[in-house]
Amino acid sequence: MPTDSPAPADSPRTPSAPAAQAPAPFPERAPLPDPGPGPTLRDPGAPAAVARPPVPPQPQPHAPALLPAPGPAPAPGPAPAAAPGPGTPAPGPGAPAPLTRRGYRAVFAVAEFRAVFAAHLLSLLGVVVSELALTVLVYDLTGSPLLSALTFALGLLPYIVGGTLLAGVADRYPARRVLVVCDLLCAVCVAVMLVPATPVAGLLALRCLVAAIAPVFTGTRMAALTDILGEGDLYVLGRSLLRIVSQSAMLIGFGAGGLLLTVLSPRGAITVTVATFLCSAALLRFGTRDRPARATRGDGGGTLLAESLSGARLILGDRRVRALMLLFWVPPTFVVAPEALAAPYADAIGAPPAALGLLLCAMAVGHIGAELFVGSALSPRDRSRIVLPVAAAGLLPLLVYAVRPGLPLALAALALAGAGAAYVIGLDQWFVDAVPRELRGRAMTLLTAGLMTVQGLGMALAGLAAEFFPVHQVVAGSGIVGTVCTLLLVAEARRTDPRRRSCTEGRDGADRHVTSR
Repeated sequence: MPTDSPAPADSPRTPSAPAAQAPAPFPERAPLPDPGPGPTLRDPGAPAAVARPPVPPQPQPHAPALLPAPGPAPAPGPAPAAAPGPGTPAPGPGAPAPLTRRGYRAVFAVAEFRAVFAAHLLSLLGVVVSELALTVLVYDLTGSPLLSALTFALGLLPYIVGGTLLAGVADRYPARRVLVVCDLLCAVCVAVMLVPATPVAGLLALRCLVAAIAPVFTGTRMAALTDILGEGDLYVLGRSLLRIVSQSAMLIGFGAGGLLLTVLSPRGAITVTVATFLCSAALLRFGTRDRPARATRGDGGGTLLAESLSGARLILGDRRVRALMLLFWVPPTFVVAPEALAAPYADAIGAPPAALGLLLCAMAVGHIGAELFVGSALSPRDRSRIVLPVAAAGLLPLLVYAVRPGLPLALAALALAGAGAAYVIGLDQWFVDAVPRELRGRAMTLLTAGLMTVQGLGMALAGLAAEFFPVHQVVAGSGIVGTVCTLLLVAEARRTDPRRRSCTEGRDGADRHVTSR
C-alpha cells in the first residue's frame, strides 16, 4: 500500500532479483517485495516490446540498468552499472550526468527542461493576457455581457473535445513536432483575431480552436517530460514546477494584462500573445531533442480519431488508471466552488471591494506554498505516503463556510484548501508508473482535458446551487459532498494498489501451499 511502505519514486518497473543473488544497489532501499510489473493496460496495435522491454545484456541508452534474473551465475566480467537513484534522469545522449543534488535545483540542471520551462512561462502569460484582452474586445464590439462572459467559458468547454478526439496526436507523432506545430497554430489563430475585419463570431470560433489545441499541447508536454527527466523524482518535481508557474501566472498575468490595457488597445495587447507563442515554438524547436513517436500504429493506417477513442477506452477501462485519474479530477470539481462564488460571498459578508481579489488569490497562494514545501522538503517516499490522507482531507477546510465566516477566517480556509492540492505531487508518480509508455501521451491529454472540463462543470453547478441556497451553505455543501466522493476514490486507490495486491496474492498462495500438504 503506497501510504504505508511505498517504493522509491525511481524504482525499476520490472521485478528485482532476490536479495540473496543480487543485493540492492542502494542501502536506503527498503527490503520490501517489489510490486511487480505495472498493469496490463496495452494498446493492441502497439509493438509488444515498447511497453515491457526484455532484459538486455547491457544497459540501454534510455533505461536504467536491470538486475539479472535468478539463474546460473554469469561469467566473470565487468560489474554492471548501478541503477540511477532518486533525482536522477534517465541517461542518454544529451542528458545530464547522474545528479547527486535533490530538489528543484536538480530539475533546472537539465538543459532541455529549462527550455520547456521558459516556453511554458511565455505561452501561459500570453494566454492569460489574451483572454483578458479578448473579453474586453468582444464587449467593446457588442456591448453584451453575455458574449463577454462566453469568451471566458469558451476557454474551458472545447478542452473535452480536443482532449478526446485529438489525443492520438500525442503518441502518433514525435513530441517536439507536435509541440511546435501546436504553438504555431495558436499563433496563427491569435494573429487572425488582430484583423479588424474578423467578426465577433470569428473571434469566438478562433478562441474555441485555441482551446481545443491546448489539451493536446499540454498532454504531449507532460508525456515528453518523462523522456527529458526520466520517470522518477525529477519528473515529479518538473511537473510540480510547471503547476506552480501556472498558479503564479494566473496571479501575475491578469495584473499584467490590466496594465497593458491601460496603454494599449485590446488588439494591441493580443499582439503580445502572438509573440509569446512564436517564442515558445522557437524554444521548443531548438532547445529540446527530436525523439521518435511512442506509438507506431498510425503508420499502419489507423485513423487519428480511432486511435484517440481506442486509447481513451483502454485508459478508462483499466481500474487502477481510472481510479488515479478520478483522484486528479474529483477534488478540483468541488474546490472551485468558493472561487466561483467569491463575488456574491464578499457581498454577503459586507466585505470591501478589495476583498474579492483576496478571496480569489488565497487558494492559489496556499497551493503554491504547499507544493514548494512538499517538493523541496519531503522525500519521494514521504510524498507518496501523504497522497491518500491529504486527498481525503483536502476539502474539509471548506466546512468552515457553514458558520458564514468573516474575511480573515475565510481566507485561512481557502489557503488550507489550496494547500490540499499538494497530494498531486505524489499522485503524478503513481500515474506515470501505471500507464504504459505507448499510451502515455493519450493518457496525459485525456487527464488535462478532463481536469479543465470538471472545473468548469464545478463552477457551473456551484452557481446553479447558489440560485436556491445561501452562498455559504453551497460552499460548505461542496466540501461535504466532495469529501465523501474523494473518500470513495481513496478506498478504490487502496484496493487497486499493485503492492497491496502483490502482497495479498503472495500470502494467499502461501496459504494454499500449506493447505495442500
